[in-house]
Amino acid sequence: MSKYESISQNDFKNGMRKLAAAVNVITVEYEGSRDGLTATAACSVSATPPQLLICVNSEAQGHTLIRKSKSFVLNIMALKQEDIAVRFAGMDSTERSQRFDIGSWSTLITGSPCLDGALVNFDCEVVNEIVAGTHSIFIGHIVGSRTSDDNVSPLIYGEGQFTSLTE
Repeated sequence: MSKYESISQNDFKNGMRKLAAAVNVITVEYEGSRDGLTATAACSVSATPPQLLICVNSEAQGHTLIRKSKSFVLNIMALKQEDIAVRFAGMDSTERSQRFDIGSWSTLITGSPCLDGALVNFDCEVVNEIVAGTHSIFIGHIVGSRTSDDNVSPLIYGEGQFTSLTE
C-alpha cells in the first residue's frame, strides 16, 4: 500500500489522454473461441529473449481467453486500419461476434488470429502474468512475427481520438 493518496480517476484519465501511443489490436483464440480488443498499453520488454507486454482489463472477455490459451497476438495497426481498431474497441454498432468480419485474418504459430496487412504481428506465448489493479500485465515471449512491407504511417491514439504522425 502506498503512503501517498492517489490522484482522482478523472485526473488520471485526463493526464493519460496526453500520452499519444500506437494503436494495437490484441487477438486470441482458445478452443474455437476468438476475441480481441483495441489497446494502446503495449511495449517491448526484452530483445533477448524477445518479449513484450500488454495490459488487459480483467473485465474484458479477451482477458479470460488469454489466460486460458496462454497466447495472444499483438497486431500493430496502420493508419488505414482505423475501422478495424474502432470495431475491436466496441465503438461501432456491430455485435461482438462480428469483430472478425472485417479485415483478413490468418495465423502464425500459436493459432491466435493475425490481421493481414497490419504493420506488424507479434505472435506470443504468455510467460508471466502480473495482476495490477483492474488489469493484468501479460508478458509474452514472441514466437512468431510478420512485418508489412508497406511504407504507411502507424495509427496513433491521443487526446481521445485516432490520428497519425503526419497530418
